[in-house]
Amino acid sequence: STLNPHPPNLMFPIIILALWGILMTSSICLRQTDLKALIAYSSVSHMGLVAAAIIVQTPWGLTGAMTLMVAHGLTSSALFALANTNYERTHTRTLLLVRGLQLAFPLMSTWWLLTNLTNMAMPPTINLLGELFIISTLFNWSTPTIIITGMGTLITATYSLYMFLMTQRGSISTQFQLLPPTHTREHLNLTLHLLPLGLLIMKPALVSGL
Repeated sequence: STLNPHPPNLMFPIIILALWGILMTSSICLRQTDLKALIAYSSVSHMGLVAAAIIVQTPWGLTGAMTLMVAHGLTSSALFALANTNYERTHTRTLLLVRGLQLAFPLMSTWWLLTNLTNMAMPPTINLLGELFIISTLFNWSTPTIIITGMGTLITATYSLYMFLMTQRGSISTQFQLLPPTHTREHLNLTLHLLPLGLLIMKPALVSGL
């Protein structure tokens, strides 16, 4: 059966709520002091895009939703893995207390940068492909949605940079005298998260559901 390009009127409030949820949860990320809570709210924000795209019920929307679900599944998992590496060494998730870790773990700081850029949907990751499909679908459904999705994208970039700067830049706290070094298994774990995100762009049909 063909997909209905015009969802019933009953679905309009749900789509609006999903779009409003993107702005609300993205804004909540900007005031988080707990690292894991910030990452969790980030996931909710991205799933608002997915929910809106699924409800619109167009081929582009479903393709974008499938792609973004796979992409964010890897990205969010990588962010939680990075947060856990910080917690195992500092025993705190408070952003004000885990600053300046770039000085102690320069390679891990590179993983933080790459993962946050992926969370912002920077090319050449499939996150960008998924978001473009969804934003185009919603714009085609209703032109004003570009304002909400554009603001959501801007706030996502803001809190991703905020998360990176708060954890990596600045002066390291004096309470952390001896920090255990990172392990090969942790770097392998992050490689296995981020490598597919970069490689799948060469054959996105593997995850797009086409």
